[in-house]
Amino acid sequence: MPHSVTDEVRYRMLRYLEEHPQASQRELAQHLGVSVGKVNYCLQALIAKGLVKMRNFQGSRRKLAYAYYLTPRGIEEKVNVTYRFLRLKTAEYDAISAEIDRLTNELAESGLLDSEKVGTP
Repeated sequence: MPHSVTDEVRYRMLRYLEEHPQASQRELAQHLGVSVGKVNYCLQALIAKGLVKMRNFQGSRRKLAYAYYLTPRGIEEKVNVTYRFLRLKTAEYDAISAEIDRLTNELAESGLLDSEKVGTP
């Protein structure tokens, strides 16, 4: 899996866990659009790396209710992956913006686009 895809999944998972520590693995899977098995695998990897701690939380009616907390290392990793994710998305935006400009100019030059309407939205 390319590094950027890994960063995106890691970013989305860490962000969701930080905001919703008592979310179930099923809820996390639905939010991320992946299987519960993949969420479980990823959570175990984050726990093994010391980025997330898992604890039973009191007052739950579910026997196996857990809360997932980011450790200090997990918070630091979230900051780092957020920075990488932002750089990736900024580069994607710049590339798309340049492509829109190129296509708009191409259409304007061909006469298919009214020159008064040329420009990015």
